[in-house]
Amino acid sequence: MTSVNPQKYPAASAQALKDKPEVRNTVINSTNLANKKRTAAYQQVDSDTWKDWGRDVKSHALTNLDQYLEQAETQLLANGAKVHWAETAQDAQKLLESIVLDHNISSVVKAKSMLSEELGINEHLEKLGVLVRETDLGEYIIQILGDRPSHIVGPAMHLSLEDCQRLFHEKFGTPIDGKPEILAAAAREVLREEFLAADMGISGGNFLVAETGTVALIENEGNIRLSTSLPRVHVALVGIEKIVPRLEDVSGFVQLTSRAATGQPIGNFFSLIQGPKRDGDIDGPEEVHVILVDNGRTRLLADDKAWESLRCVRCGACMNICPVYRQTGGHPYGWTYPGPIGAIIAPGMLGLEEAMPLPYTSTLCGACVDVCPVRIPIPELLVHWREKAVEEGLTSAVESAGIKAYTKAAERPGIFRAAGAILRHIPLDAGGRALPILSGWVKERSAPKSSAKSFMQQWKEGIE
Repeated sequence: MTSVNPQKYPAASAQALKDKPEVRNTVINSTNLANKKRTAAYQQVDSDTWKDWGRDVKSHALTNLDQYLEQAETQLLANGAKVHWAETAQDAQKLLESIVLDHNISSVVKAKSMLSEELGINEHLEKLGVLVRETDLGEYIIQILGDRPSHIVGPAMHLSLEDCQRLFHEKFGTPIDGKPEILAAAAREVLREEFLAADMGISGGNFLVAETGTVALIENEGNIRLSTSLPRVHVALVGIEKIVPRLEDVSGFVQLTSRAATGQPIGNFFSLIQGPKRDGDIDGPEEVHVILVDNGRTRLLADDKAWESLRCVRCGACMNICPVYRQTGGHPYGWTYPGPIGAIIAPGMLGLEEAMPLPYTSTLCGACVDVCPVRIPIPELLVHWREKAVEEGLTSAVESAGIKAYTKAAERPGIFRAAGAILRHIPLDAGGRALPILSGWVKERSAPKSSAKSFMQQWKEGIE
């Protein structure tokens, strides 16, 4: 499993803003464009009805998960695929290792898969001596740099065009001011050879259809189609929450997900994979392996409120709209899934203590709810995890004491007025540094001047 350290978020986010202020502009510009496209795409359809439908189908599938997973397994086996179950990341790694050794695999091409990032697949395969090549353009750039994805749809969102131009100029000799089309053509030329030489292709799965045993994949570049059809072995890593009951459901979800993620009516390429190459087929893998992964998902499902987060279709819309994520991008969050969705699934999948303070990395503004294509109540779930954190004693003792003191003072008008009078005469940039909550706020901002009069005084005198 890849390194997980959400506890470092406060220091990592502050460091990112200090050391790489240009990342904020790059991420804001990218997310502004994504938000504009998504808004336009939603306006083309009755998006409220579509969202209600998406919520209901996914909720139904999750509340009948065992039934639909068994049905999917039966259908996949009937289609000629091999099905494996992985309870943990280590289980998934061992299963994949067994497949690699059984088939003498020396090179792998990978489609973009956040689940493979979660499971630490690249690192594990490289330890086995397998050459691993990412084929999504953003993931390819990240791999060359030895970096990590910062967004679940646009993994290189934190990089500017100039960053990519310099990289490709140094690596492939493209013009230092080469247009995106030139950079893509250079990557395509290199990757085409990788596709042709690879022994194995690894993909994720946007949806798994119980009715037909079909793995559905959405993309824009064509690399998934090549990764799943050219190598002799294809392995699909699929989270158990990706199940949908019927093939008909996929037709709605592919459109809903594409509109939310990239503002398109549908992705440029859409693959439906049901098994290995059959007699008479001109292409396709000799074997298809589907690894169904839990890795904390059943723990999340067991939570009476947070289970709703498993409806997520990984569109990234909540990240694009989040005023907190947009300041730093995804790296400071310290694990695979950043932003609002990561903050509500991390406590269930990693454990609340290990996920702290991610449930607090939000203003609770609610913008994420407005854009979510499956109506996950993200602010409610953030509060849910915050309540549990308080119950389990995982919050700052100083902050807890400060809030308790404020509560007691607020219940006694005389004490509250006296405290307010004292604080109004202490400059916030000095006194604020000693107070819970305010100390972090004034550390990064210029403190406003305190009012000479209390709100109650101004109210009695008439506020204009």
